[in-house]
Amino acid sequence: MLDTNLKKQLDTYLQNIVNPIELTVSTNNTAKSKELEELATEISALSSKIELIIDNNPVGRAPQMSIAPKGSASRVAFAGIPMGHEFTSLVLALLQAGGHPSKAEPALIEQAEQLTGDYNFEVYISLSCQNCPEVVQALNLMAIKNPNIRTTMIDGALFQDEVNERNIMAVPSVYLNGELFGQGRMSLAEILNKVDSGASERQAAALAEKDPYDVLVVGGGPAGAASAIYAARKGIRTGVVAERFGGQVMDTMAIENFISVKETEGPKLVANLEQHVLDYDVDLVNTQRAKRLTKGDMIEVELESGAVLKSKSVILATGARWREMNVPGEKEYRGKGVAYCPHCDGPLFKGKKVAVIGGGNSGIEAAIDLAGIVEHVTVLEFGNTLRADEVLVRKAKSMKNITIIKEAMTTEVIGDGQRVIGLNYTDRATGDKHLVDVAGIFVQIGLIPNTEWLKDTLELSDRGEIVIDTKGQTSMPGVFAAGDVTTVPYKQIIIAMGAGATAALGAFDHLIRTSVPAEAGSEAA
Repeated sequence: MLDTNLKKQLDTYLQNIVNPIELTVSTNNTAKSKELEELATEISALSSKIELIIDNNPVGRAPQMSIAPKGSASRVAFAGIPMGHEFTSLVLALLQAGGHPSKAEPALIEQAEQLTGDYNFEVYISLSCQNCPEVVQALNLMAIKNPNIRTTMIDGALFQDEVNERNIMAVPSVYLNGELFGQGRMSLAEILNKVDSGASERQAAALAEKDPYDVLVVGGGPAGAASAIYAARKGIRTGVVAERFGGQVMDTMAIENFISVKETEGPKLVANLEQHVLDYDVDLVNTQRAKRLTKGDMIEVELESGAVLKSKSVILATGARWREMNVPGEKEYRGKGVAYCPHCDGPLFKGKKVAVIGGGNSGIEAAIDLAGIVEHVTVLEFGNTLRADEVLVRKAKSMKNITIIKEAMTTEVIGDGQRVIGLNYTDRATGDKHLVDVAGIFVQIGLIPNTEWLKDTLELSDRGEIVIDTKGQTSMPGVFAAGDVTTVPYKQIIIAMGAGATAALGAFDHLIRTSVPAEAGSEAA
């Protein structure tokens, strides 16, 4: 199961186990059970503090691996083989169950420890999903810290009967005590706030007490991170408020055009960005969404929690989100066959027919990736030519289970009340209407800026982008903007970072000039 290099790395990590733990493998004599038993055997052989127990007559799911401090009931389990993106989740669970401290914020750990009630979480994942580990790891930590909490990671591709019974068509899907709790990426703070009824009020009260900033960055993507670093390096009071740090990059799988880094993944890049930001004296406020921007003696950012943050200058880096088709049925079947992340949700459609909407790079890349999992992929492109790079187009056309249809306008998502069963499109050249039978629809038609909350406040382009000048200045003095939310062309990570640096330097220049009293300027003249 584990190659030599991975064993060496794991051996190093497992040296951090303080207290003995028990690793229990529930098997059912299937090939996957043998695979999980082999993995557990290799892991236990690396540490004298890990005791392996094999249960050949389990009650419940199998194959499954449970982890617990020695002599304690297990509260953390992995139903399936926790490899791929979930291998890190497994390693962290081993270390934390063995007494190694978590790097999570102490306040969040304390919040988890103080939860009362009974919580049984089940999180359905796919091993190719880069968004799933954060949810799995958050729930694992909560279960390790609180005896009232239990959690199980479930590989949806392996436990298809459960996926079909619960009509799960998007990951991560989290169930709490048998009821759907949430879908999509969720941080530890977000999960805790959702189960802790008084958390929002406490956080809003704490935020209201914060002193004004010199620079407040709204948004935690590449542009926001670069802005914060450049501002903090000037020695001024800097804050970042974000709904989730990392933004859209967290949903990006392969990044191969970040200069000097040959290849990386979105979550890895975001982890490095966050660590770099926190190396400076930056006040990072997570899980908060901006609601309103106003200017008085200072610039105020009102949050949806009700708190108001004040600053001498503001940098808006709220980024963009996946553009929707805006056709009948899309919203009704979102998460029930309509998806936006082929890497995350693709494995749930194994052996089925799917459609990809969009013929740009993201659309053709999605089709190529999905073709290795599903029965057939139909690509629908609105224009009369594909916008993807030629190398991708050639690859897609060479695959026998990909069909590309151009001049196709998607008009409706069809479902049976529970899940997607097809879509309607119109041939723009002939006007003919067609029905395509599919179980999944992956929408890849570009991005839309997150500026709805800024309408009638700042000058926006006809596409809803914030209009900025060469220094990142917006139409409101003291308010700057950077990244995909602005009129800067070419929405790329590296361009957003450069724009963030520009906006921070522009804001610093603004602070210098506006901090000089008018009288002093007149006397000097």
